[in-house]
Amino acid sequence: MNDLALLLTPEGRALLDEVRDTDPARELAVATRLRREHPAELVSAALGQARLRQRAAVKFGAGDAGRMFFTPNGVEQSTRASVAAYRARRMADSGVTSVADLCCGIGGDAIALARAGIRVLAVDRDPLTAAAARANADALGLADLIEVREADVTEVDTAGYDAVFVDPARRGGRGRIFDPEAYSPPLSWAVAAARRAPHAALKIAPGIPHEAVPEDAEAEWISDGGDVKEAVLWFGTDPGAVRATLLPGPRSLLSRALPDPPVRPPGRYLYEPDGAVIRAHLVAEVADRVDGGLLDATIAYVTADALRPTPYATAYEITDHLPFNVKKLKALLREREVGTLTVKKRGSAVEPEELRRKVKPQGPNAATVFLTRLSGAPTMLIGHPA
Repeated sequence: MNDLALLLTPEGRALLDEVRDTDPARELAVATRLRREHPAELVSAALGQARLRQRAAVKFGAGDAGRMFFTPNGVEQSTRASVAAYRARRMADSGVTSVADLCCGIGGDAIALARAGIRVLAVDRDPLTAAAARANADALGLADLIEVREADVTEVDTAGYDAVFVDPARRGGRGRIFDPEAYSPPLSWAVAAARRAPHAALKIAPGIPHEAVPEDAEAEWISDGGDVKEAVLWFGTDPGAVRATLLPGPRSLLSRALPDPPVRPPGRYLYEPDGAVIRAHLVAEVADRVDGGLLDATIAYVTADALRPTPYATAYEITDHLPFNVKKLKALLREREVGTLTVKKRGSAVEPEELRRKVKPQGPNAATVFLTRLSGAPTMLIGHPA
């Protein structure tokens, strides 16, 4: 709290501007120079905050990150701005005008909601985190729309708000928490809070088992730039629906409850579904779109004879498929002068870096090798992006 209070003073803000672009390798020299003119505690706080802002630029963009205030946990656990903006647009499009943001962290979601024109009550029980959220609302000119309250979310009355948004803490002293009932607050509490509101969204880990999804919720898995970021349970939308949403876009693939695709021999093309599609169990929907089947019943690689581009999977043209054999792969790559080798795997215990070391690719050409299984047998498929 002292660090943040110091940084919010005129001297602290000026110092933050001065150290904004400090190279971490030069921090010691910069700190030594600045301590001749400023208190050591303030210099340390400013350099630490500059370092957090540099890390946060990946999630928030350099413009916002350069004005916001962060805690180490806040940078790590906050929602990527593009994902928060997408979720806020969904709420606004549903007619939501006010949201109780429970477990608001440093305010990333509250900021996105406010920018969508939604009034927000942002609640966090940690004093420093709540203070950072308040400072961020002010720094980005959103204080009129965001009220920050330091409180236990389980004691907050959300009546009168159109929607509830809950982002439970999913990290503990030993790292990530995988049991939804070990979240803080537990998922069961969050679901109960959601059911009391006209609309709700619960941010959860993308690895949540499908059987843990309540029947009256819509489940959405979201990826950004190909990386799976989160899952969301929506209430007040389409109960029982399952979707995968890809950003930027957004592009959403809805479940049609299709049966599992057939297993078939490798075709000319291999499709690698987006991670959100896989997490949402929508590989069958992708296979149907490309008129394909599976290489193996237990592996999410789709194969087809024709190229049918889809935003929900990356297509590769396959030139060879053969039983896994390092010597044969090395010889094939040498023959084709492959120096840039991308190794992808599903259903294989081989480590990509280990394989790359063994085959020692050299040459001007590039290739992709897929390590997987066909009818349970270790297999290599070699090709390139289609």
